[in-house]
Amino acid sequence: MAKVQYYGTGRRKSSVARVRLIPGEGNFTVNNRTLDDYFGLETLKVISKQPLVATDTENKFDVIVKVVGGGFTGQAGAIRHGIARALVQADEEFRPILKKAGYLTRDPRMKESKKYGLKKARRALGTERHRRRQRGGDLTR
Repeated sequence: MAKVQYYGTGRRKSSVARVRLIPGEGNFTVNNRTLDDYFGLETLKVISKQPLVATDTENKFDVIVKVVGGGFTGQAGAIRHGIARALVQADEEFRPILKKAGYLTRDPRMKESKKYGLKKARRALGTERHRRRQRGGDLTR
């Protein structure tokens, strides 16, 4: 007999998380490591579990996640998004709870692109006086 599985894809910044929910006792695996091993910061662990806590299903599903791209914060956000989508697939009654909390909405904020003539998106090179000071030059001009 095939096991019942629920899938959800979550995205945040440049991270993509593929989430599988399997009815179980609450094991949480991220890239073949436990949640505690993968995320060092407690806030990232909390962010990842938020949809499960909101729907009171922490100990009802085993969560298996494959996440790629971005940094830890973006990955935690992507995992949250993916779990929320998978929970809605598991039970449509969770939709209003997750929607109200904002877990089903993909965060649209992305890195701003670099502009030519600048060091970063908005960071200018600085004035000539500042550049001379950095080189240890004469400031009398």
